Parts: sequence; C-alpha cells; structure tokens
Amino acid sequence: MSIFAQRKNAKPGKPGTPADSNLTPYVDQLKPKVAECLSGLEVSQLSRPELGLRLGQLVSSEFEKNPNSLNLLERRTLLTELINWVSAQYPKQSAPAAPPAREQSASSTDAPQPAAQPTSPPRAAAPSSQPDPFKVDERRLETKAPITDTVEAAKGAIHAKVMERLDVSAASQLPREELSSQLGEIVSEVLAEEKIRLNGPEQQGVVELMLADMLGLGPLEPLLADEKVTDIMVNGPYQVYVERGGKLDLSDVKFRDNDHVVNISRRIVAQIGRRVDETTPLVDARLLDGSRVNIVIPPLAIDGASISIRKFAKKGITLDVMARQGNISDKMAMVLKIAARSRLNILISGGTGSGKTTLLNALSQMIDPGERIVTIEDAAELQLQQPHVVRLETRPANLEGEGAIDMRDLVKNTLRMRPDRIILGEVRGGEAVDMLQAMNTGHDGSLGTIHANRPREGLTRLENMIGLAGINLPAKAVRTQIADAVHMIVQISRMRDGQRRVTHITEIVGMEGDIITTQDLYTFEFEGEDNEGNLQGSFKSSGLRPFFATKAAYFGLEQRLLEAM
Repeated sequence: MSIFAQRKNAKPGKPGTPADSNLTPYVDQLKPKVAECLSGLEVSQLSRPELGLRLGQLVSSEFEKNPNSLNLLERRTLLTELINWVSAQYPKQSAPAAPPAREQSASSTDAPQPAAQPTSPPRAAAPSSQPDPFKVDERRLETKAPITDTVEAAKGAIHAKVMERLDVSAASQLPREELSSQLGEIVSEVLAEEKIRLNGPEQQGVVELMLADMLGLGPLEPLLADEKVTDIMVNGPYQVYVERGGKLDLSDVKFRDNDHVVNISRRIVAQIGRRVDETTPLVDARLLDGSRVNIVIPPLAIDGASISIRKFAKKGITLDVMARQGNISDKMAMVLKIAARSRLNILISGGTGSGKTTLLNALSQMIDPGERIVTIEDAAELQLQQPHVVRLETRPANLEGEGAIDMRDLVKNTLRMRPDRIILGEVRGGEAVDMLQAMNTGHDGSLGTIHANRPREGLTRLENMIGLAGINLPAKAVRTQIADAVHMIVQISRMRDGQRRVTHITEIVGMEGDIITTQDLYTFEFEGEDNEGNLQGSFKSSGLRPFFATKAAYFGLEQRLLEAM
C-alpha cells in the first residue's frame, strides 16, 4: 500500500498505465519528453526519490510553459503515473547482462525510446560507493534522530506540502516502519523541491517529527520519552512546563498554535473512547502507557488549551526502593509491609503530586496473588502485579447528558463481584459511604487515597464526604463508622526540596466520646537543610505498641512488627 495521495476518482490499474483516464493525454504528451530527459542515464539504477525529483522538475517546467487546469493533487497523480511508466520500461536488472538493444526496442511500442541506451551490462547489485542523497536510510528509523532548531524549521516549512501529497487513509493502515519509509520518500522530494539542504540525521529528524504529529503526541513525544520527566504541563501552545526531580522548569517545547494543542488533546481522549469539545471542555483521560491526563480547552481555558500529564512510571516502585530513595526508613517500610499483609484498611493521604498513587502501588504489591482485587478509578492508572485484578473506570455522560457511571455506582456494583480487596484510586465524594460500608462488611485490606495535608484533616474530609452523599446521620454515628472501617492513615508530602517523604504513619485506635482517637507510629522530624538546599531530617518511631499487633499476630507477624517499632 502506498501513502502517496491519489485522486478521489482514481481507478486502480497496472503499473505503467494511467490510473485516471482524464490524465491519459497528459501522460502520452509527456512520455517523449521524459524519454529525452532520461537519455544517457542508467535509469534502472536510479532510486524512486531521485527519479521522482527529475520527473517532478520536468512536469513543473512543462506546466509553467503551458498553464492548464490540473491542481496539485492531479499533478502528483500524473507524476506517479510517469514514474510507474518509467519503472515498467526500465525494470531493475539482477542478471549480469542486459538484453540486446533491438529486443528492448521491440518490446516497447507505446513510446519512443531514449537515444543511445548503453548495451553494456548494468552495474552489479553490490552497494554503490556513492550514497543516494535523497534516500532515507531505513536502518536509521530505529534510532532517535536529534531534534534541533534546524530540523524544527525545516519541518515547519514543508509540513503543509507533505500533507498535501499524503493519502491519510492509506497511511493510517500501514505499520509504523513502512509508513516511516514511505514518508521519508515524500519528505526527501519536498526538501529537494524547496531547496532545503539537510544531512541524513536532520532529514530523519524531520520524518520523526512528522510521524509524531501523525501517530503520536507531536511536540510532547520527546518529553514522554525522557525518563527524568515526571509531569508535563501544557499552558497553551507556547508554554510547556516539566517536572524533573520535584522541580518545575520551562521547556523549549512549543506547538504551532492553539488548534494544534486541541488536535493533540482530541487524539489522546479518542484512544479511550472519550471526547473533548465545547460541550465537554474538560476531561480526565490516560495515555496508552497508563499515564494520567487532564485536559481543559476553551472556553474554560482562557489562554489556550491546557494539558496536564502525570507520567506512568516505567519501573515499578516498591517499599524497599522507597526506603533506598529516602522516602521512608527501612523500619517504616517493614511496618507498612506488615500492615498490608495483615489486611488493614489503609488510606493514603497527601496533596497533589505528593506520590499517593506511587505509594498505593507499592503497598498493593503485598497483596496475596490468590486474592481477587477490584480497582475503581476515574482514569485507570494503578499498576497492580497480581494475576486476578478487575479494573473498573468511570464513564462520563453522553451528548444527551445520559449514561454517566460514577464511582459510587462502581463501588455498589463491586460488592456483587465477590472481591477480596477493593482499591479506590481516589475517594472524593459520596462513594466514601459505600467504601466504608464495604470495609465494615468483610472486605478487609481495602486501599484508597484522599487529598489532605495531615491525617486528622483526612478524617475530617472523609466525614464531610459522607455528608455529600445526602445521608443524615449524627456526627458520632459517622465517626464511629469511620473508626471501625479505617485502620491506618499514611501521610505523604512533597517537600520544598522536591523529595517525597512519608511524614506520618497513623493508626486509628477507636473513639473517646465523640472524638476519633489516633496514635502516630512514625513521624518525620525536620532538622534543617544542607548547602545544596536538600532538607535534613529523620524518621522517628513513637515507641508505642501498634494497636494492630493483635491482628498481626493472627498472620504470624507480631514479633517482626514489634522489632520494627
């Protein structure tokens, strides 16, 4: 299949014959001039891009002398037919000797032959010492070419003309490697016509940028490939921030205009069956690799469409890795492992970008592989490694405002799916009621995240969410249900040096009057900062006997728990 654009009313034909009868007079008229143009050349040794360049110059000069009604696409079709005709007249030879000149002449009756064709054998099939300057080296397609200002400028200069010569429907059906090869031919031709001189890596860089626009996320592709980048924030077409090592930096990535940003946004949401337009100007989505995406477009985004991407971690983070990175201490890691193994209901509390989902993934690795796990999220991003996992995702309303499935609907349905554990990506509304009921009715070991700055604030938010469900219960009844359902709150924070640290491991002990009582097992104590601005501190144990020690004893883990304290 070829991605070269064809006329809409073109009919397939054999190579060497016009695909559209309307172009037949032009093809017949140009055949003698093509033969004259190629006389004296070893045509069978010319690559298709170079042949296209030579014939393209001939066609352009002829049409300048004799203006006609052919548009650019029709000229492209005419040029393709002339190339096919030449290829049929001069097939590439693999034999050591060519046929006699008179036989070749007798076999061609529909056009005059080029004068003085050599009768000596063609060059051997061994690679020529002279590289073809117009051919993209396909082996280079497997590596990333450098994207420089020169490459960006060249891509911008030829983008429109390349797209005019492209059959988009055919391109969408090709594998990426074949599409790269054929797109390289078109890019080579247009660069030559525009007299833009690029070396091999730069030309391949143009092809990669074009592919990123067609198949990927355009200017965002290099940032997605950079493993050091954890967050990408697009604020309109000309301002793209990235987070590296917990610090925000303005990148040099830019889009063509706001329409370019909106088109990339639509490509993202289309992959998961959602839409973003004026009727639905904000949406949560995910990339194919699991990265979480939030999109807001005008009229809500005043200065241009906004895209926020929380990148999917290529390497799974475990509690041991977090201990080595300084997010927690070794003993805290042991306490959290035992808590997860002992089937405690745990809430992970923290601010935006503090690492709640990462910690949730790390805790989930302690779940027994034989358990049935159901995850519920707005945009699926959890990376559970167990074999028996059912992933559920909410659904927005359709154009008529119907058909929405929210987290509360999913939690209710989950209780009919015989789950051993329920994991909520984020508790943010009325689903808190159903979640607490599930925790209180035999679904121990459930996990979830909540937005709060301290463990006590997390409990207050949970209480407020129950009120959002429209259930009128006395405050003491609500708090009693929370105290019975939730066993532990783990607070994680992103500090001003960019490092994420677990600042509290807090147990819920019970009730005293109308108040939920808690005790801290571990806390992080700030002690200062070094000369490079890195915060210094230590993880302190309270020395208290964990309230869940009895439950840990049931799983044979009490002694190890007490040692970790």
